[in-house]
This record gives sequence, C-alpha cells and structure tokens, in this order.
Amino acid sequence: MGKNNNENKIETHIISVTVENRFGVLARISGLFSARGYNIDSLCVAETDDPSVSRMTIVVKGDEKILEQIYKQLNKLIDVIKVQDLTKEDHIERELALIKVNTPSFTERQEVMQLTNIFRGKIVDVGKKTLTIEISGSGSKINAMLELLKGFGIKEIIRTGKIAISREFEKKGG
Repeated sequence: MGKNNNENKIETHIISVTVENRFGVLARISGLFSARGYNIDSLCVAETDDPSVSRMTIVVKGDEKILEQIYKQLNKLIDVIKVQDLTKEDHIERELALIKVNTPSFTERQEVMQLTNIFRGKIVDVGKKTLTIEISGSGSKINAMLELLKGFGIKEIIRTGKIAISREFEKKGG
C-alpha cells in the first residue's frame, strides 16, 4: 500500500525547454526521453528573439515520478537554460495545420470555404481540384475541422504539434 495514486498516473505534459542554439542539443534532449522509453508526441523547436537561444516545446505522456527525473536530467545538461512544465501552469497552447482538400466541383469548393470561415481558418492555396487551408487553435478545434473535411477527401495534412507559453498573472494580496 503506501503508494500515492498520483505517482504512477500517466498524464500528458507540455514541457518548455529554453536552450543554447547549438549543434547536437536537440539530439541530446530527445535522447533523454528515448533512453527512458518515452515517445515524444510532438516537438517544436525554433529560435527565440535572441538567435543564440532556442525554445523547445515537447509534449510527452508519462507518470510524475519518471518525468521528474527527466526534468532533473535536462537541468544538468550544459546547453539547457530553463525547463518548465507548462501543464502545471496557466498557459496558452496552439497548433497549426495545413490541410489540402479535394474540391473538384464549385459546390464542394464553396462548402469547404464556408467551413474554413466558420473555423476562422484561411485558404492559402487554390488549385484546379484542391484548396489548401491553414488553421490554428487547440488540438480539439483542428480535430473537429479534420473530421468535417474527411467527407470531401483530404489529400494531405501537416501539423505542427503543440506550442505553448505561460500566461502573465498578477499576484493577489500584494
């Protein structure tokens, strides 16, 4: 007995890692996860406003105990500046998707354009028989759009995976 029920609970975590923008950093960090048998669900890496610094947003499922070990290991890496588990903080998260949809007829094209407007997406390319849509938002919003577009025939999808940032907050009580 004596074990805390939350200890082995598998949850999705959004981890933000700020790193020095150097060769091999991505491989070392992803290696920490694979060495412990964790699959990275999504990974997004880009420079910050400082070109010598990059920010990684890593989405992974795991239990608290092992992820705590990964955080400690990440913080030991020389190129790591900061590690944050955004899951535990008030944060904003988004995904971006580009979706190429079959629209051989005028009617289908009009219907897809209406759906795109309802979901606040954009038509970013028009072909003879396809439309390419850009949509951003929560994963559930993108999944809902994809579900509606399936009936038209989706030719291609590319998704970024989650990116996230903590919200600014005011401390109460001064």
